[in-house]
Amino acid sequence: MKTIGKTTLIFTLMTIAMSAQDTIMPLWPKAIPNQIESEEKEVVEHTDDGITWVTNVQTPTLEVYLPAPKHANGQAVLIFPGGGYHGLAYDWEGTDIAKALTLKGVAGIVVKYRLPGSKSITKGKNVVPLQDTQRAIRLVRSKAAEWGIAPGKIGIMGFSAGGHLASSLGTHYKNKVYQWQDAADDLSARPDFMALIYPVITLGHPSTHTGSRASLLGGNPTQEEVDYLSNEKHVDGETPPTFLLHAMDDKAVPVENSTLFFAALRQHQVPATMHVYPSGGHGFSMALNDERLKNWMDLLFDWLANLD
Repeated sequence: MKTIGKTTLIFTLMTIAMSAQDTIMPLWPKAIPNQIESEEKEVVEHTDDGITWVTNVQTPTLEVYLPAPKHANGQAVLIFPGGGYHGLAYDWEGTDIAKALTLKGVAGIVVKYRLPGSKSITKGKNVVPLQDTQRAIRLVRSKAAEWGIAPGKIGIMGFSAGGHLASSLGTHYKNKVYQWQDAADDLSARPDFMALIYPVITLGHPSTHTGSRASLLGGNPTQEEVDYLSNEKHVDGETPPTFLLHAMDDKAVPVENSTLFFAALRQHQVPATMHVYPSGGHGFSMALNDERLKNWMDLLFDWLANLD
């Protein structure tokens, strides 16, 4: 009986995964803001450890995975892969996560956002990723009815530098960073919740990730530029409920990034959950081969299921 039950479960999960829809669509219906056409080409490579690595993003997109309608719970999560604002770990911290979400009835939507080092970016390199994320969540909201998503259950999730971008959206969603293009831009850019996984939060020393800071702000930023995107400084009472996950031994992005943000959330009485593991390092994604960490997504799903 146990064997039959296990086989049935595996078959069910496979059926759900196969029914997930994969749609890729551009973010911008008109001219892409702060960008000119150039001879630069997007580069997709496969690293030695098997990760799909994307650089020089020219056309930002949504890649949409929807659960089977009978399993859908109305929630959606926009996912921002990490990569130090230099590239995107597109499958490792993107499409793999989206597919896992669909197995729990949650729509997973990967945002391929522009990177500030692109030669096509003409100005405002530090806000270009934020332009894409504001547009992304508005576009998803505009498609909510079509995709079977509840407009008030649309959240975001970011890994490493993608966590910085997610927390930037969660704290700067009111800021006007691009010109109106269509009716989607009339909708709110506020996420309903955030999940920040080993995130970069601050751009101030000594706790920042220097690579992300340099990619986003250059080598000699002003204090005003640093403060604007040190997101622990911009939490208020309307910041979305937040799930934080980090490892104490993270050598790339110090755990203080998460603890700083948690403290700011607590100060403003924003509902927050934080899990800090003693080990795990950085960039572990779903951590399927780590006995200590491999169940962290169960903690996330439990948190998602109990959101108000």
